[in-house]
Amino acid sequence: MTKADIVNEISKNTGIEKITVQKTVEAFMEAVKDSLVVNKNVYLRGFGSFIIKKRAKKTARNISKNTTLIIPAHNIPSFKPAKTFVNKVKANVK
Repeated sequence: MTKADIVNEISKNTGIEKITVQKTVEAFMEAVKDSLVVNKNVYLRGFGSFIIKKRAKKTARNISKNTTLIIPAHNIPSFKPAKTFVNKVKANVK
C-alpha cells in the first residue's frame, strides 16, 4: 500500500477531500520524522511506536579489498508494532 492508496482509502471512508487528507497524512509523517530527529519517540497506542535505536560502534570488513572499516556509533529509526497489532497479523495467517 502506497501513500496515495492510504489517502484514497481515508478519503473514501471519511468523505473528506483527497487534498485535505493528503496534507494531513504528510503533516503526520513530518511530525513523526521531526520528533525522531530530535530523539523523541512517538507512541501510538494500539498501533505501535516509532523509536530511535542506538547502534554501537563496530568493526566491519571489506572482503574485496581485504581491509577493515570502523563504523561509528549511530542512531537509526525503527518501528515496534503494538502487541494487539501483532496478534491481529498473526491470526490472519492462511
